[in-house]
Amino acid sequence: MSMPGEGSAAVRFEPADGGLRGTLRVPPDKSISHRSAIFAAMTPEPVRVRNYLDAADTNSTLAAVEQIGAQVERRGGGELLIRGCGLRSPRATDGPIDVGNAGTLMRLLPGWLAAQPGTAWTFDGDRSIRRRPIDRIAEPLRQMGATIEPTDDRYPPFTLRGAELRGIEYVLPVASAQVKSCVLLAGMNTTEPTTVVEPAPSRDHTERMLAAAGVPVSRDGERVTVRRVERLGLDAIDVPGDFSSAAFWIAAAVLVPGSRIVLEDVNVNWTRTGFARIVERMGGIVSGELEPAGAFTPGEPVSALEIAHGPLRGTTVEAAEVPLAIDELPLVALLGCFAEGETVVRGAAELKVKESDRIQTVVDGLRGLGAGIEATDDGFVVQGGSGLRGGSIGSHGDHRMAMLGAIAGLASREGVVVEGMDAAAVSYPGFTQDLARLLAR
Repeated sequence: MSMPGEGSAAVRFEPADGGLRGTLRVPPDKSISHRSAIFAAMTPEPVRVRNYLDAADTNSTLAAVEQIGAQVERRGGGELLIRGCGLRSPRATDGPIDVGNAGTLMRLLPGWLAAQPGTAWTFDGDRSIRRRPIDRIAEPLRQMGATIEPTDDRYPPFTLRGAELRGIEYVLPVASAQVKSCVLLAGMNTTEPTTVVEPAPSRDHTERMLAAAGVPVSRDGERVTVRRVERLGLDAIDVPGDFSSAAFWIAAAVLVPGSRIVLEDVNVNWTRTGFARIVERMGGIVSGELEPAGAFTPGEPVSALEIAHGPLRGTTVEAAEVPLAIDELPLVALLGCFAEGETVVRGAAELKVKESDRIQTVVDGLRGLGAGIEATDDGFVVQGGSGLRGGSIGSHGDHRMAMLGAIAGLASREGVVVEGMDAAAVSYPGFTQDLARLLAR
């Protein structure tokens, strides 16, 4: 691995001869960090948040909750003390709420603010966020009584006007934890119960945090129902290690011969670990106490994961699996390049509206490194067995694409230059340093 200079966006990743070895603690969970800051801001008493992720996206969330009246005390070592403004007392803002590149923030925070009658809030962000549609949250919030005025009927910047909301039953057209969370946060403020019906399970971090805060929330199969609450009751939140960050090391250890690594204190919530199950099906070795499917507790389960290299075989990922591995599907494409046979992902059109069009950027990027891969309307098909030659790949400003390129370089024959590697700081600021530790002998 070579870094051409401090602050440079281009980094070369050489083949990892001899494998990756060692023990690593991955960064705090990004999804739960976002929710921790928002929930703490809605709580009238101070909330201690431990192991908060210090990264661009999650810092955008801290800035946003400060803008609407919360006080954030940064105590070092990932510990925060957040003094919230209460469920129904956010402060009006002088200017737009800047979400940066944080899609989770853009889709969750409006659920809370939509329930503030007589208020108006404008949301904006970076160039990437302005290409990400908000119609999926606009539709249910409008049904509940709020007003949303987007750009070109679909995109940020948009203005949200709060109202006395009514409870609804909303059937999600596509499984989405972010849209589900938005509706549930709004539903805490409605007189009638609010129910979200999912076509397939998605991440349930919001439901678990609602339960921990004393909010009446229940799940019955695909139906999640929340009822009105007057105040939240939280005093501390511990953020576990991010499985989506761990997934890059899982892929690296499975791909590179001679690898054996241990990842400590990883969140193994079953709604997040779909990638681990796909890897095991493909022949990779993943050992640890993964939470059984269907479990639901107010807290997040944590385990150490031991990963080792193993010969891979192709697999098919169907639509029902996609929400439980949505951020890791590009890594499935990478694994498919080294697996015997064909690897197919279906039902993943949601990838087109991430930080980049991840279907096209993954297909174009891996093809440029020598992969036999084709895009489909809702996924991709990989012809495996030949691995990757190497070359250059662009991140397109997408943190997950940057780290994908790095792992591809480790497993390639000639190495890979990642253009825009600095994008990794959005979720994993210490990625290259952690890689250096796993490569050190």
